[in-house]
Amino acid sequence: MFKKKRSSKNSSVVGLELDPSHVAAAEVAVNGSITVTRGARAPLAPGVIRDGEVADAQALTDTLKTLFAEHDLPRRVRLGISNQRIVVRALDLPLLEDPKELAAAVKVEAPDHIPMPMDEAILDFQPLGTVVNAAGQERSRVVVVAVRREMIDRIVGATKQAGLQLEGIDLSAFAMVRAVGADDKDAVLYANVAGITNAAVANGSGCLFTRAAAGGLDSMVHTLCERGGLTTEHAREWLKHVGLAKSVEEVEGDEAIVAATRTVLEEGVHHLADTLRNSLNFYRTQESSERVERGVVTGPVVEIPGFVEQLSAELRLPLEHAAVDVADEQGSPALLTIAAGLAVEARP
Repeated sequence: MFKKKRSSKNSSVVGLELDPSHVAAAEVAVNGSITVTRGARAPLAPGVIRDGEVADAQALTDTLKTLFAEHDLPRRVRLGISNQRIVVRALDLPLLEDPKELAAAVKVEAPDHIPMPMDEAILDFQPLGTVVNAAGQERSRVVVVAVRREMIDRIVGATKQAGLQLEGIDLSAFAMVRAVGADDKDAVLYANVAGITNAAVANGSGCLFTRAAAGGLDSMVHTLCERGGLTTEHAREWLKHVGLAKSVEEVEGDEAIVAATRTVLEEGVHHLADTLRNSLNFYRTQESSERVERGVVTGPVVEIPGFVEQLSAELRLPLEHAAVDVADEQGSPALLTIAAGLAVEARP
């Protein structure tokens, strides 16, 4: 969405997701749907990306250099970003068909809806088509995104130092919707749960709302590490092994760790349900909000048996889990979904 470039080169654009727990890269093929033809992932040490913002640029650069060299990936990338300081608002403006007039209207209207100084922000927008408001008037709906310039500068610096050619920067939420969204007339909740929880509301016209929140899967992993004396990798495996689909008595393994893992998962479901409920409630306060009656969950949390089903029950909203198709031995679909959505500019 931001800083989009055009290149005469024919090499593929790689989608690159920057999550607090990992970086994921995907090269894709599109034939009616998105398929990852080459995928790669590398874990990030705690604190490299904190709450969606780059805190250790050199560590991120080093990780990206190694990832792209080891997997021989094309160097043209489109980045995905997500953090709590990104502001996204859907605005209904007077009916305007000329792109320049629409851009001018956004520039005038946006400052009243964006809680940050405009001289410190990078602002962009996407048209969502024409809507009819409650008074029966046709309006031009746009989704406006504002990001603090210094946050973008740190990301751009780290990727350039890694030898990557930046083709564009997009919201991870937009990529999530592109990767697994359908052309629903009605609004749908999308949630990617990884190192950060990324929630969005979208319909067939595009993304209407997005909000990032701390307390994703990483929070559960860290809690289990502290309570069970486990490494990060072991904690992740225990969460998938224990899950929420079986009773504790049916799960094999150390009883104390199984019990601790189940408690962490149950607390995690409850906290995540509160997070998504708060996001939906905030969305509903917007004048242009639409009714949401179902949701889709993506990200590594879908690899935990029974988690999405328990979240659906707690949230009292039908939820299904989704991921992109991935070619053999190219990695986990759950971990590559957002990266795959970043590799394309529009839904198939």
